[in-house]
Amino acid sequence: MHVSVVLFTSDLRLTDHPPLRAALDAADAVVPLFVRDRAVEATGFAAPNRNAFLDDCLADLDSGLRERGGRLVVRSGDLVAEVCRVVTEADADEVHMSAGHTRFATVREERLRSALEAAGRRLFVHDAVTVAVPPGTVTPASSDHFAVFTPYYRQWAQVPLRPAFGTPRRVSVPEEVGGEKVSAHGGSSEVSPALPPGGESAARGRVTAYWRRGLGAYEDTRDDLAADATSRFSPHLHFGTLSPVELVRRARRHGGPGAEAFVRQLAWRDFHRQVLAARPDAARADYRTKHDRWRTERTAAEDIEAWRTGRTGYPLIDAAMRQLRHEGWMHNRARLLTASFLAKTLYVDWRIGAAHFLHWLVDGDVANNQLNWQWMAGTGTDTRPNRVLNPVTQAKKYDPEGTYVRRWVPELAGVDAPLVHEPWKLPGLDRAALDYPDPVIELSDGLDRFRHARGKQP
Repeated sequence: MHVSVVLFTSDLRLTDHPPLRAALDAADAVVPLFVRDRAVEATGFAAPNRNAFLDDCLADLDSGLRERGGRLVVRSGDLVAEVCRVVTEADADEVHMSAGHTRFATVREERLRSALEAAGRRLFVHDAVTVAVPPGTVTPASSDHFAVFTPYYRQWAQVPLRPAFGTPRRVSVPEEVGGEKVSAHGGSSEVSPALPPGGESAARGRVTAYWRRGLGAYEDTRDDLAADATSRFSPHLHFGTLSPVELVRRARRHGGPGAEAFVRQLAWRDFHRQVLAARPDAARADYRTKHDRWRTERTAAEDIEAWRTGRTGYPLIDAAMRQLRHEGWMHNRARLLTASFLAKTLYVDWRIGAAHFLHWLVDGDVANNQLNWQWMAGTGTDTRPNRVLNPVTQAKKYDPEGTYVRRWVPELAGVDAPLVHEPWKLPGLDRAALDYPDPVIELSDGLDRFRHARGKQP
């Protein structure tokens, strides 16, 4: 009997899964395998929210496989060693997996290839599984990657997408290959109270609902903080319970300004991946250094703690940081504002903010997280690296009635707009009655410090 192994990584779905389809086409039986890689835990990337969401994804994947006569085999340990053990136990001829685009993923892939080849087995790596357009597919004439989004998007939009595959009807798994028990997460004090459920079933339910009610208005509502009108697909894209190729294809068939704006955001996701694939050091080091002498954990401890806990005195910033802790997620507009505030208004090293986001975000993703932080810090691909977002003017624009702020900052529940965004301007007794801090810094002072640090004023 010809057996193949499908190694699931960041592609925890059955629908539109090229490695699974190829394995089923090539073999009589397939071992669907997921390895809880101890190396991921050693990096600190396995944060509580993502671990909990992962448990849900694995349980849902196992359930979907069982409905088709199969099951998910879960192992823990060194990924290469565990895959090789499963290959031996199943007497498998080949392994299929999705391509990764971080340095960690590509190094791990090469280790696995070498180990399998030494054992006389083959590794097949499939692209366009976790991205719509793989890194390196489109490049400018003078470089190995695009550093500006708009010309990248023009070429990205012209790339023919691979076909989107359906869900397999049956998956046969050899009985002799065993694994660990698979179950959804049971909750923990370390996990955000309102963490969304993981898994392909939840993802596809969200797609159905959003396509019906939200996609058409996406262009007009995506920055409306109070409306909460974004898709919230990002955790599912991160864990691969949704296919970017399928989403782009479906959005294009839907058509209209909302769908076009939605596709553009998926292109941004691919853009960051092609930057990181070409410049893996950008996960830690400035993509374009400005020779900043950032304030650190030691020199800005009080400001950093106020930012982390949502007690900066700027209501929109505090609302966003509290949403992050409660849901393990934050609205994209709020991510931009909180990042600008920490890196530019408080002049704190962007890596401190990026690490905090990675701890809490269920969609915490090296490419998107680190490169968006660099974008806002002015050390990344932003063509206006010295722009500073004003949290008050932005709040009045994207939360004009103060609904978002009052949702997350109950201390200000009785304050009407526009003063809900500037509570320090309330009359004396009204201000004194609020259990809410004064601003940690005057915005003008923060702007002056940043401009001086960047050599933009004396």
